[in-house]
Amino acid sequence: MNAHLASASPSVLGTWVATPVVWAVMVLGTVAYLAGTVRARPSGWPLLRVVWWAVAMVLLVFALNSSMTVFAEHLFWAHMVVHLTLITVVPLFLVLAQPVRLLAAATGERGSARMHRVLENPVMAVATSPIVGLPFYAAVLIGTHLTGFQDFALTHSWAQHLEYLLYLVSGWLFMMPLIGDELCGRRLSPPLRFASFLLAMGPDTLVGVVLMMTSYELAPGYSASRAGWGPTGLSDQSAAGAIMWFGGDGLMMLLLLVVAFQWIRAEGVGSNREHGASMGTWLDSARRGTLIGDSDPDTDIDDDEAALAAYNARLAELNRRER
Repeated sequence: MNAHLASASPSVLGTWVATPVVWAVMVLGTVAYLAGTVRARPSGWPLLRVVWWAVAMVLLVFALNSSMTVFAEHLFWAHMVVHLTLITVVPLFLVLAQPVRLLAAATGERGSARMHRVLENPVMAVATSPIVGLPFYAAVLIGTHLTGFQDFALTHSWAQHLEYLLYLVSGWLFMMPLIGDELCGRRLSPPLRFASFLLAMGPDTLVGVVLMMTSYELAPGYSASRAGWGPTGLSDQSAAGAIMWFGGDGLMMLLLLVVAFQWIRAEGVGSNREHGASMGTWLDSARRGTLIGDSDPDTDIDDDEAALAAYNARLAELNRRER
C-alpha cells in the first residue's frame, strides 16, 4: 500500500487496493469456518454466527481494499476510520462468530478436550483476560498515534501492515473475554466487563483530545503526501482526533449499554429466583400448617393417604379441645 496517488485526489469508487496474501488468508479462513459448521451441524451451529463471520470479512475488505484504504494513506481522518474498523468493529463480529468454539465443536470430543486443556492453562487464562488485553489495547492505540509512528508507517509499507495486524490482534484479545464466552466457557461477570469497557474509553479519549488540541502536526507526512488537495494538516489532524474521541468512545458506550442491560437482567433474574424460592417455602409452610398443623413434621402432604390420615387426626384433636 504505497502512497501512489500524491498528485491527485483518489477516486472514491474507482480506486481499490489489491492484497493477495490477505485475500488468500480470508478465503482459507472462510472455507475452514464453513467446513467446521458442516462438521458441527449435528450439535446445531447457529446460522447467525455464520452471518457474523461474513460481516467481519466484508468489513475487512472495506478496511484493507476499498478506496478508504487509499484515502488512509493521505488523510489522517480516513486512517482513523480504518483504525476503528480494524481494532473494534471487525474483532467484535469475529468474537460473535465464535471460531474457537467452532473449532472445538468440529474436532470431536478428543479435539475439544485438547483445546480445553490448552485454554485452561494458567498462562493462557491470564493472556486472554482483561489484565493483558486492556493494557495491550491501550499501548497499541497510543503507541501508533502519539509517538511519530504514523509518519514512519507512511513511508514503510511493512510498518503499516504490522500496524493493521496489531489493531486486529489487540482488538480481538480485548473483545474476546468481554463479549464472547468461548474460552473454556469462561465468562466474566457483568461488573468486570463493564469496568473494562469503561477503562478502555480512557485511551480513546486521550488520543482524540491530544490530536484535536495539539497546535502542530504530529504526522506531517499526511499533508505532504496530498500535494495541494484536501484539508490543511491541522484540520485533518483535528478531524482524526474527533473521530477517535467520539467514534471510539461511542462504540465503547454502545458496548457498555449492552453489558449494563445484561447486568440488570442478571440481577433481576437472581432476585426473582431468590424471591421465588422464599415465597415457595412460605407457601409450602402455610399449606402444611393448614392441612396437618404441627402434629407430624415428617408427614408428606403430597401423599394422599398420609395427608388424609394426618388431616383426620388434626380434626379429632380440635374436636377434643373444644369439649
